[in-house]
Amino acid sequence: MKSWMTFGIAFEALRRNVMRSGLTALGVIIGVGAVIVMMAIGDGASASIQARLASMGTNVVTITAGSLNAGGVRLGQGATSTLTPADADALREVPGVQGVSPGVSTRAQVVTTAANWSTQVQGAGADLPVIRAWPLEQGSFFTDADVARAAKFAVLGASVRDELFGAGSDPIGATIRINKQPFKVVGVLARKGQSPMGQDQDDTVIVPFTAAQKRLLGVTHLSNITLSVADGESALAVSELVAGLLRQRHRLVPGEDDDFMVRTYEEMASVLTSTTTTMTYLLASVAAISLLVGGIGIMNIMLVSVTERTREVGLRLSIGARRRDVLRQFLAEALTLCLAGGAAGVLLGVVVSASIGQLLSWSIVISPTAVALSFACAASIGVFFGWYPARRAAGLNPIEALRYE
Repeated sequence: MKSWMTFGIAFEALRRNVMRSGLTALGVIIGVGAVIVMMAIGDGASASIQARLASMGTNVVTITAGSLNAGGVRLGQGATSTLTPADADALREVPGVQGVSPGVSTRAQVVTTAANWSTQVQGAGADLPVIRAWPLEQGSFFTDADVARAAKFAVLGASVRDELFGAGSDPIGATIRINKQPFKVVGVLARKGQSPMGQDQDDTVIVPFTAAQKRLLGVTHLSNITLSVADGESALAVSELVAGLLRQRHRLVPGEDDDFMVRTYEEMASVLTSTTTTMTYLLASVAAISLLVGGIGIMNIMLVSVTERTREVGLRLSIGARRRDVLRQFLAEALTLCLAGGAAGVLLGVVVSASIGQLLSWSIVISPTAVALSFACAASIGVFFGWYPARRAAGLNPIEALRYE
């Protein structure tokens, strides 16, 4: 018997009991749809994290002040004052380093004639926009010459601009006061959005780090150094060279803890992506259990079908049908149920995923791989759970089957 005839007969057999066939396929429909939805949510979360990391800059290495042990009390990260502008200058000579931005930071009340706003104030170098891949929406960034003379220039994040001057306004040339110190607004950064940790990257004011040291904090050390790695260079390899140079400059002996911390965004991306991937496959595995339940339901219905059609099978065998033809027929019925359920499940999964993305404003990524995998699983379940009923039908004795009531 040809394959198309086998599937035609299988379709007719299923059509005779449309309600039962639909209810049997429901388990597969829900299972396939659930797997696609879970994979879409997980892949969307991973893509969102990658996009947020990319918004922080590419090939970026950050060096922050380390912890300090004072009188038996271990203070947290940022407690040391050993990072200096001279360290930042020395790092410019490390092979693979492209740009360096010394940094300090504090929170302060920023005041204008009409408004005020509490925000993060970052002292940075002139290379920061290039390192962070952060273009300007208005005006310009301060230069190395401005940093050298500790110019009182300020570049506003989009959120700060909106709070102090109004959304979409042009504050270039205006004066703001930070801790009672006047700063001239020279630029507004393009909107970045949230960081991977959920912080608003646009809620910031950036000034020359020298001005922040002298006029806002009264310190000579740095709290962080941000650097970018040249294209084609390994951020991990560069970070190891950076750590070695800083240990040498800080005269740390072998076995002594670092008084700084070096991190790459590659490490952060690896940890966050690994976590979301694990959660995605965990959720998909839980959803796949419903596929297993659907397969058991198909096997149950196929066994009932074999019992109901015992005389039919006996008649087919008695007039010359081969046992493999009977086997193929019942397998085709189970496979048709699963393929139809798989197709409906894919449609359900896509619709539900898109609806979740619209209603909850979540990032949703419907992967063709997830769709193909779910559909393949549905087909495999049809073969696996349809095999036993099909074998049972093919093994019937024709004489006994004809006598069956």
